Amino acid sequence: MDPSWLSNAYLVADERDGTAVFVDSGAPLEPLLQAVEEWGVTPTHVLRTHGHQDHVVHEGELGLPVVTSALSTGGLGIEAIPTPGHSDDMVCFVVNGELVFSGDTLFKDTVGGGDVEQIRRSVMNVYMAMPHERRVLPGHTDETTIGREWEENPFVRVWRGVEPEGTEPVRVGEEEATLVVWSPDYDGKGKAWVRFANGRDAIVGGSRVERS
Repeated sequence: MDPSWLSNAYLVADERDGTAVFVDSGAPLEPLLQAVEEWGVTPTHVLRTHGHQDHVVHEGELGLPVVTSALSTGGLGIEAIPTPGHSDDMVCFVVNGELVFSGDTLFKDTVGGGDVEQIRRSVMNVYMAMPHERRVLPGHTDETTIGREWEENPFVRVWRGVEPEGTEPVRVGEEEATLVVWSPDYDGKGKAWVRFANGRDAIVGGSRVERS
């Protein structure tokens, strides 16, 4: 994990044949390259969840093909599923049906900022349809599972209809708004779904929200 961006980079390998892939490259590579040596594996590709700088900055140093689509390499079967909302190019990668790399769409306790309806569809129609025991490895900070987020993620709970939308009046910049959902976020500043007076919804960083 990068100490300033808090962005993750991963190495995942098949124990049987030693084939490996990197997932994103926005964190220091030394621990991952050390693992390549210790495990005796051969990386073949870099999987890119999306093109934001904090996820691609070290791609060129790896010298491997960068892919954003489905891939079969050695014993790794990798499914790529579009999950737009945080960015138009966002995809998640499901590896051997066991775990999913979620980029900046689904995190422990929260979701990515961006277009609310697109984020909702990506989270509820893609992620929440996955097996609840599946591990979720996000683009920032802590691992989680689909089942945990189904039960505990404040956004998911509202989208499921088990919690009501909030009604707290807040300010976002110079605009009056209603706080629909507040959740923890990986940076410690919170994440908010807000609804402005004109009916427009947005998911924004908590530091932008002024609560009374």
